[in-house]
Amino acid sequence: MARLLALPAPRYDYRVERNLPTPARDGAILVTDHYAPVTDRPKGTVLVRSPYGRGFPDNLEARMYAGHGYHVVLQSCRGTFGSTGDFYPMANEADDAQDAVAWLRTQPWFDGRLATSGGSYVGWTQWALLMDPPPELRTSLIAIAPHNMHTAVYGGGAFQVGDFLHWAAMMINQERFTGLRAVARALTMKRRLAPVFDALPLADATDAATEHRAQWFREWLTTPHSNDPVWDRLKLDEALQRVNVPVRLTAGWQDLFVDQTLHQYQALRTRGVDVSLTVGPWTHNELGQKGMGRLLRDNLEWLQTHLADEAPAQPRSATPVEVYVTGQGAWRQLAEWPPAAGETVRYLQPDGKLLADEPGGGAPSTYVYDPAHPTPTVGGPLLSIDAGSKDNAKLESRLDVLTFTTAPLTEPLEIMGVPVVDLAHTRSNPHADVFVRLCDVDPKGVSRNFAEGLLRLDPTSPIDQVQTVRVRLDACAHEVKAGHRVRLLIAGGSHPRYARNEGTGALPGTGSELRPCTHTVHHDADAVSRVLLPTLSGCHQ
Repeated sequence: MARLLALPAPRYDYRVERNLPTPARDGAILVTDHYAPVTDRPKGTVLVRSPYGRGFPDNLEARMYAGHGYHVVLQSCRGTFGSTGDFYPMANEADDAQDAVAWLRTQPWFDGRLATSGGSYVGWTQWALLMDPPPELRTSLIAIAPHNMHTAVYGGGAFQVGDFLHWAAMMINQERFTGLRAVARALTMKRRLAPVFDALPLADATDAATEHRAQWFREWLTTPHSNDPVWDRLKLDEALQRVNVPVRLTAGWQDLFVDQTLHQYQALRTRGVDVSLTVGPWTHNELGQKGMGRLLRDNLEWLQTHLADEAPAQPRSATPVEVYVTGQGAWRQLAEWPPAAGETVRYLQPDGKLLADEPGGGAPSTYVYDPAHPTPTVGGPLLSIDAGSKDNAKLESRLDVLTFTTAPLTEPLEIMGVPVVDLAHTRSNPHADVFVRLCDVDPKGVSRNFAEGLLRLDPTSPIDQVQTVRVRLDACAHEVKAGHRVRLLIAGGSHPRYARNEGTGALPGTGSELRPCTHTVHHDADAVSRVLLPTLSGCHQ
């Protein structure tokens, strides 16, 4: 595997102690495997806490680190793979992580040098430990991981049901179905869950789909307000103010947690923490596939600097940022993120064009969002295998989708940062969402998405007066080549990534009626709609 991933060859043999009982403060037992390098000069200890098991491929990272001289502790989170207690996602990880470190202190081979590593949920367990960083911690390597679950599932105001119902269904069955049966279930998950996303009330349907074994999912779905106690243990924002060790962050542009990773970077950099950032072209799942070699190579180098040395490394004078520029197909070294950029503005026109000049007049554009026939999700930053940049032809041909397109560019346009869309907007129903997406249209007319965002509108805002709706899209680093065009897509939802707005104002997941909404986008001299692009190069029509 090391050769396949082009990793440095392992230098040490190692032995594995399996199923070690690690006590938690409430009496639960957390099952732990210890990978011990065969050397009298180990380089420190790496802690990995996971809810996904301790076998292959989940132990790949542990084997790689042990082969390079590190003790590795791979622990199953409570309620998973032999660990006792009840699994409630994310809620117990802060206490359990502290108890894991307390157990490490009792081990004769632990020399007081500690790092943490892992991605996704395993990254969350690291942020949980950083709520109260132990004195032994030297560094953390965190990939594609959130630190605030309310923001992850409700960031734009609509619940991300597609991703998290898939995840819930996987979690309740991951120990029942293994090997080829697990692969078969993963490949058929979309088809099996499709009727659930269309059912009313949605919460009852998701209960049935998860066999009433994931009560936490219903709590998340039906609790939209971040100040509800349900979310108290699922927000780790304070960790960003408490971490005081070097942190390596890795993300992908088509990962659903990329904006949280960028927020983590900016918060740590502002505080002067030594933080590294790598953002590649990956989806959430692709980092563990296409990006695994690069991830582990860079992790090994980082550990050598920040854990294996006798003294912690001194902060570097320049903060390293490395991003992959999609469309251009190249990596870029930056001093910081976001880089200093100008702004390219394009205005929506009545004839479906995006132009540098403000519109002078013309009739508005309208579309009807019908939750009984919701606008479908096509690719984007998802957890599922359908994620990523896709051909948007079928989506753009729908009557409930508006598109506005530039002329072919005469020179490349490099977009670096967070695009923003301002829409002069009215609607027929107070309960509505606005979904926007930016696409790169090649000379053959193939339109592929590179950034998007959704906003659930304030139901108390006037519906018959033009309001400026501002939608912040996902951050991106993307080059639109000369000869290509930029296209803005506007819709009333993206189903089932986001739970459809039923149009009634019922508590999420509980409604049993559906009401459509007519959206009107104004683009004239008195009501301007526009796209604001953070750009490193000019754009000429």
